[in-house]
Amino acid sequence: MRIIDLEKKVGDFQLHIEDLKIEEGQIHGFIGSNGSGKTTLAKIIMGILKPDQGKVDYGSMKMTEITMTSQRPYLLHDSVYENIVYPLKIRKIRPDRQKIADLLEDCGLSGKEMQPARSLSSGEQQKVSMLRALCFHPRLVMIDETLSNLDPDSVDYFEQMIRRIHREEKNTWILISHRLSHIARMCTRVHFLEKGSVLQSGSVEEVLFHSQVSQVQQFLRGEALRAQDPTWEHGSENP
Repeated sequence: MRIIDLEKKVGDFQLHIEDLKIEEGQIHGFIGSNGSGKTTLAKIIMGILKPDQGKVDYGSMKMTEITMTSQRPYLLHDSVYENIVYPLKIRKIRPDRQKIADLLEDCGLSGKEMQPARSLSSGEQQKVSMLRALCFHPRLVMIDETLSNLDPDSVDYFEQMIRRIHREEKNTWILISHRLSHIARMCTRVHFLEKGSVLQSGSVEEVLFHSQVSQVQQFLRGEALRAQDPTWEHGSENP
């Protein structure tokens, strides 16, 4: 997938991506401060937002093969089970009830299949959102801060799931996270955004540990300070 001469204006914010290649079969990380454009770019890739100019070349990938989860998931006014199988039903794929039950048990939601999804805790809703996104075997998965509200055991579970699915299906992932340790553990490629532009793309080593770009270095120092001070909370991504 390639993003070429893309521009999008949202209020006072301007996204401008000259040329960004999202290599197929890789786990990509989008990093940058709040308002740098990570979520806006992800929404354009997903088709939620339309660019003002430029294009996203998806190659052989179809829009029905792309999925995205967000920091604040939107859940249907329905049961946990119906939320998870919704992508299967709209694609005319018959759900495997036993597989769904196994997934729910693995992530601590066993017995809650028929419970209203919106009655769950925020962390449990994030789990439902993740399972819903992954149940139909998409070719491109974008995860926008979805793991941020989960306990360490659940984060570990989903990280292992992502690695397994990536290994077995060779699909493409885009992870958006303020947890640089998560990006470092999971990603093979990292893209740093600032003020609506991609300032650096490269391997984890190149971007997170040996970057020569001053803006990247400043961002990494700021995130290191946040990691040392748990009372210093970051806000949600906007735009």
